[in-house]
Amino acid sequence: MSRPLANHAVARRPAISVVIPCYNEEATLPLLHARVSAAVRGVVGDDHEIVLVNDGSRDGSWGAMQRLASEDSHVVAVNLSRNHGHQLALTAGLDLCAGQYILIIDADLQDPPELLGDMCEAMAREGADVVYAVRRKRQGETLFKKATAAAFYRVLDRVTDTPIPLDTGDFRLMTRRALDALLSLPEQARFIRGMVAWVGFRQVPFPYDRAERHAGETNYPLGKMVRLALDAVTGFSTAPLRWASHLSVVLAGVSLLLLFYIAWGYFAGDRVQGWTSTMLVVVVLSSIQMFVLGMIGEYLGRLYIEAKRRPLYLVADIAGPVHGRATLGFQAEATIVPSEQVAGERVA
Repeated sequence: MSRPLANHAVARRPAISVVIPCYNEEATLPLLHARVSAAVRGVVGDDHEIVLVNDGSRDGSWGAMQRLASEDSHVVAVNLSRNHGHQLALTAGLDLCAGQYILIIDADLQDPPELLGDMCEAMAREGADVVYAVRRKRQGETLFKKATAAAFYRVLDRVTDTPIPLDTGDFRLMTRRALDALLSLPEQARFIRGMVAWVGFRQVPFPYDRAERHAGETNYPLGKMVRLALDAVTGFSTAPLRWASHLSVVLAGVSLLLLFYIAWGYFAGDRVQGWTSTMLVVVVLSSIQMFVLGMIGEYLGRLYIEAKRRPLYLVADIAGPVHGRATLGFQAEATIVPSEQVAGERVA
């Protein structure tokens, strides 16, 4: 038996919700909980909740989250039915949190939770709805990762229709009305930092130095980074399709010139050169055609996924008091086995 999450009124709205997507973070969770709890208590005392979302971890992360939820009534542990990916796991946490203000932070402790107080001050001083953290330094990361990240943000800034701040991740503080606007966007391929930029309101930067990962390995290898880059470009720009159109015009002009050249050579009696030049033209044109078709297919594939209207995430279990309700996901009810059936199986 399953049921959709209902959009009921929230009975209690804590001052701050901290939303943390987690994947294979068993070694980090105890220190993460201690630091986040200390930081948020220093700002609002006990009026807060910490929403931990287990994104199909393969280690003991879910068990560790359940223990934290049993020991701390401010912890809400959400267990997704499978690995949905970082952006959808974050969406689940944002969908189920209930705070008046929402802090988004990763579980690896590269983003210091102790900056919450300063971010709140910046939000109040600037009258902002979003305070987004801008990375000045990236400790513990390879030169390749830094270079590709810098190139990604700058290329993204050039091609997207929505201005997206440079060198920013998902680490940010938001007001409830900004989050509600974000949750009104139902698309499947989510690039949340771009979606936050798209909803507008007053948004201000907060420079900081990103620390080294506390434990474990990065959950964003090259393949996932490329996938995220595609989500960002195709979700906020039609520039690749325009490039394909412009490239087709250029190729049409080159083909016309080539046609004139062949006609001139035919009437002049020149011999056609060997296979090298012919095959070179064929390979180049075929490669460009495949690139254009692949880009068009990328957009069509996303339209196909969106047309299915599937829920963005599936929740298997929840530990702790959930104050928020939403409609973007689906929660499976707990399976209850009748005691008579269990006794019968034992006797058999």
